[in-house]
Amino acid sequence: MVEPSDPLELDPDSMRRLGYRVVDLLVDRIAALGGSPAWRGASRAEMEERLREDPSERAEPADRILEQIERDVLPFAGHHDHPRFFAFIPSCPTWPSVLGDLLASGSNVFAGTWLQSAGASEIELVVLDWFKSWIGFPREASGLLLSGGSAANLSALACARQARLGGESDGVVYLSAEGHSSVLRAARVLGFGAEHLRILPIDERRRLRAETVAAAIDEDEALGRRPFALVASGGTTNTGAVDPLGELADVCRSRGLWLHVDGAYGGFAVLTERGARCLEGIGRADSVALDPHKWLFQPYEAGCLLVRDPDLLRETFQILPDYLQDTAVTGGEVNFADLGVQLTRSARALKIWLSVKYFGVGAFRAAIDRALDLAAGAEERIVTSAKLELVSPATLGIVCFRRIVPGADEREIEATNAELARRLAASGEGMISSTRLDGRYALRLCVLNHRSRAVDVERILEWLEAAPLP
Repeated sequence: MVEPSDPLELDPDSMRRLGYRVVDLLVDRIAALGGSPAWRGASRAEMEERLREDPSERAEPADRILEQIERDVLPFAGHHDHPRFFAFIPSCPTWPSVLGDLLASGSNVFAGTWLQSAGASEIELVVLDWFKSWIGFPREASGLLLSGGSAANLSALACARQARLGGESDGVVYLSAEGHSSVLRAARVLGFGAEHLRILPIDERRRLRAETVAAAIDEDEALGRRPFALVASGGTTNTGAVDPLGELADVCRSRGLWLHVDGAYGGFAVLTERGARCLEGIGRADSVALDPHKWLFQPYEAGCLLVRDPDLLRETFQILPDYLQDTAVTGGEVNFADLGVQLTRSARALKIWLSVKYFGVGAFRAAIDRALDLAAGAEERIVTSAKLELVSPATLGIVCFRRIVPGADEREIEATNAELARRLAASGEGMISSTRLDGRYALRLCVLNHRSRAVDVERILEWLEAAPLP
């Protein structure tokens, strides 16, 4: 009997041709970024017209498919790696990290168990040890790579609940008014009701003060509640503010609370002298969330959770069914599926390992320092402008400001600045986002891109100064 040919296999030459075509597409896109729009949007109706179709029964030419991707898919996005994309939190992966993702996908490594991925698992252990060293965590601490800060914060709260409440959901979690929304979502998923969440006020620097936390703990204990965890910010998404981590560690240690530092935004700034000063005390936390797809310049998705107690992740998450009994480890090997929610995991560490080895840590340190310099320069430029006003100073790459609208009330100022932000994005020149600080509408510029230069920041500020008021 003659076996039928594999309908889903390509010969090596065809694979190479298609692969080279995709690499050329990506390289051409990156090379043209500076002269292309930073953002291009579309309505659902437009995208339906471009892309809605039934799947074809027969194969379509590869070139035609890639042309459609180039024409109808990739342009319609916020281009987070564009040098003038300063909205939300940009992400600008290095080319070696992109190739690392390609290697991981092409090899299709199952990185859940040591049995199936000894090489990739060891790479993940090496990368985690780098991170521990950078933030001042003990080498024996545990950790794993995840999809991002949201998954890391969820996993950290699950560990805190296991360690302090024995897995129950009747304790009180504290966070600041500037805490990330993912912490609220994590608490909801883990079964903590609104009565178990205390959102605490911030000071004039938008930081959570240690005495505020201590007073809240006293109040809750007097009411018979069980304070058990504090989530501190290692760089807020709003303004980049960093809570006084050392002082908060003192409070948590003296009162028996778990301290989790959400460093997903700013944690890797510890690689610089300024960042290390700003994040002093991060190494005293019980757990820390980090996002390599932010200031370590990796492609999505790349998050990380580090936990001081080396056994707690396993105690919280490990379940070993009969059908996985062959994967049990007895020595120093690690099954990362035992340390988190995912059983099937990609080899996320490979792209990080490859890019850090390719460039060296010093190159990443320099890129972070340059971003900090650009944000500080933007603040100076705004302060000296006759048409812009500073709302929040530059902190860890974020500066908040707005256009001055003479004689306008707060409602009119908001409407004007919102329209300017919309028009800037529509122009393709660049993109910024907005927020509210103490109820006031503010434009928010976030520098987190190794491609951005001073001229890019200047172009955005000049555009906002020169734009006619609506």
